[in-house]
Amino acid sequence: MNNPFLGNLKLRSRLTLAVALLSALSLLSLTSLGLSFTRRTLSKQIHSTLKVEAEGLKDLVERTFAEREASVRSWSEDAILRGALLFDTYEKSDAVLAGLAKRHPSVRGFVLFDEKGRAVSASTEELLKSYQGKEREVRETAWYRAALEGRFTADSLSTEKDPIFGRRVLPLAAPVLSPLGGGRIGILLAAYDWSQVGSVVRAAVRRAHERAQSTFALEVRRADGTLLFDSRPPDAAPFDRPVSEVAINDTTEQDVGDGWHFVAKVDAVEAYAPVNQAATVAFGMLAFFVGLAIVGAWWLARGITRPIAALSETVTRVVQEGDLSQRVEVHSQDEVGDLARAFARMMEHVRESTLGLQQGTRVLTEAVAELSRASEVQEGNLARQASAIQETQVTAQEIQQTSQMAAERSQAVLEVAARADEVGSAGEAKVNASLEGLKELHAKVGRLASSIVSLGERTLQIGDIAQTVKDLADQSNMLALNAAIEAVRSGEHGKGFGVVAREIRSLADQSIDSTGRVREILDDIRQSIQTTVTMTEKGQAQMQAGLEQMRESGESLRELTSIVRDNAGAARQIAVAVNQQNAGISQIFTAVTDLSTLMDETMRSLQATTRATGTLREAAERMETVARTWRV
Repeated sequence: MNNPFLGNLKLRSRLTLAVALLSALSLLSLTSLGLSFTRRTLSKQIHSTLKVEAEGLKDLVERTFAEREASVRSWSEDAILRGALLFDTYEKSDAVLAGLAKRHPSVRGFVLFDEKGRAVSASTEELLKSYQGKEREVRETAWYRAALEGRFTADSLSTEKDPIFGRRVLPLAAPVLSPLGGGRIGILLAAYDWSQVGSVVRAAVRRAHERAQSTFALEVRRADGTLLFDSRPPDAAPFDRPVSEVAINDTTEQDVGDGWHFVAKVDAVEAYAPVNQAATVAFGMLAFFVGLAIVGAWWLARGITRPIAALSETVTRVVQEGDLSQRVEVHSQDEVGDLARAFARMMEHVRESTLGLQQGTRVLTEAVAELSRASEVQEGNLARQASAIQETQVTAQEIQQTSQMAAERSQAVLEVAARADEVGSAGEAKVNASLEGLKELHAKVGRLASSIVSLGERTLQIGDIAQTVKDLADQSNMLALNAAIEAVRSGEHGKGFGVVAREIRSLADQSIDSTGRVREILDDIRQSIQTTVTMTEKGQAQMQAGLEQMRESGESLRELTSIVRDNAGAARQIAVAVNQQNAGISQIFTAVTDLSTLMDETMRSLQATTRATGTLREAAERMETVARTWRV
């Protein structure tokens, strides 16, 4: 590949540049390889350290959550809290919750709720008032629904401050179970102070600062990427190019942090600062050694090009003056000296060749002149013959195109007729199959209507059963009301019996509500069944009409198929006649084309001869000019 810039340089400059580039590329490759290895090693160390920190954060938070969940479950089993929910002794439960808040400063507050979501006791009076009248909001919270299912959740952890507790908290709630039957009688809420996570990661951040990683940070994110915790200050600048590792809390050990991502990250500029410093020093040394290589290359090129310059000067005089008697004078014993002696031998051969060339050019010029005159006469005769054959070929080509077009159109008509015959036969078969399918479908619709009528009768029977269940629930409600009245009359001894009466009455109310919903659903089903029966009867009538139309369409299609078969026979006869005509015209066109091809080949041969004659004439003139240039 020719380079315009290098083509203008002397050999000395080229050698100097080549040696300098080779040295620079070699040193640059070694330096880049070393820096790349160092960077990969440092990258592995950085990622390994970040991975360890992320896994450590995951384990710490997982253990912390496990301890908090176990603590909340044990607090919910307190006998005083259970008694307060059973016997309305909330003064004692307030004292217990206040004591728990003092002993566990990481929990911002405790709240005790009954089954309906009403706050009945809390660690502080202000906290209890904050939840008064918010039963509906409490029941719709994620932590309350999770507590009803006997599990914990972190869905209530928001990215903003909690309006009740005044800061970010993680609500952990557990069900309070009855000591008698084991049933759920309330919910205990413990609001864990989310800022305590900062104390958990403080040791890891301190270790990173000791490693001179001031931008090191730990984050906790949900699976959807929502940021839950960041060890950096809120006003810290974002990372330009972070290097990070992630540890995911799997579901091996169930806790509220399942699916969270624990991220350890550091800024890439700070992490790779040692490699960047080493690169600066390495490239400085590279520039120094490249300079030494340029000086050495210039000295070497100077010793090589000096004898070559002397040889070039001699050759220049020979070319400019055209005197082949010049002698090459280069006194060197290396490869350049061998080149000079070989050039001197070449000059002797050129002198001998030039003498023979001058004699041969005269003979060649005379022979070329005679050959040119003969070619001109023959070319005129062939040109007239070619013109006549070309006119005949054009006429034959037009006749062939017309015949071929007729053959193609007749073949297309034949194909369309065959296709129409196939489509008509297939359509007749499909109409017959459609008639059979519609008959089967008509029978199935009739059976479906009978099944729907039977289903409506069964729905009436289910309504009677639901009415019986409602009557039983009403009787149970009256019995529970009487039992509650007797419990009140019994005073202190009847409190336990009163609790049982309330439970029975609650169950009776639920049965009455459920029975009412069942009756409503049965009414809707009965109406839907009646509508379906009506639509089925209409569908049967429409299907019968469709069967009659399908039979009439089948008869029309059979008549159309018969007409298409007759047309196909006529089209075949036309196609045979046109094909025979096309075959004859093709033979005529082939003969004319062969004659035209033969004439073209003759013309090309003659033109090639003419061009060769012209080339010989030009070559003879150039040879004569060259022979006159040199003096021998």
